[in-house]
Amino acid sequence: MDNNFTLELVDEAATLAFGSALGKAIIPNLTIYLHGDLGAGKTTLVRGLLHGLGFTGKVKSPTYALVEPYENLQTANGTLNLYHFDLYRFNDEEEWEAAGFRDYFNAASVCLIEWPEKAEHILPTPDIDIYFNIKPSGRDVRVDWHTLAGQACVKNIKELCN
Repeated sequence: MDNNFTLELVDEAATLAFGSALGKAIIPNLTIYLHGDLGAGKTTLVRGLLHGLGFTGKVKSPTYALVEPYENLQTANGTLNLYHFDLYRFNDEEEWEAAGFRDYFNAASVCLIEWPEKAEHILPTPDIDIYFNIKPSGRDVRVDWHTLAGQACVKNIKELCN
């Protein structure tokens, strides 16, 4: 069995719907890397995920704060905390330790990380990688999983997207 699948997202609404499916499939204790150029749809995906979980507040990119926390979210699989990291402006691995970001990766949390390559030496191995590829119309996403938890989550996503 392949450890990935690809999905075409024709517009923003499709990206939001994919995010919502991801929100319905996630379980606590996942680390998900989001890869893609600026404007590829990474934050839009996170917005769809959070709205799919019933979050009604504003979802903003954590570019300057490095992380936006969303705590005590109710899912079909229980309560979880979601931490959305954007490491585009990240420069110093010592900043990671000083900020206590390592503590966010725990059994009650899902961590979504944009630009993970900026901190590849200090981040945990992802359960899931999501790669955005911009095309002339829309984009493709490839979803890879690396752990049993990631595989179970992606299986649920595929069922929700079909």
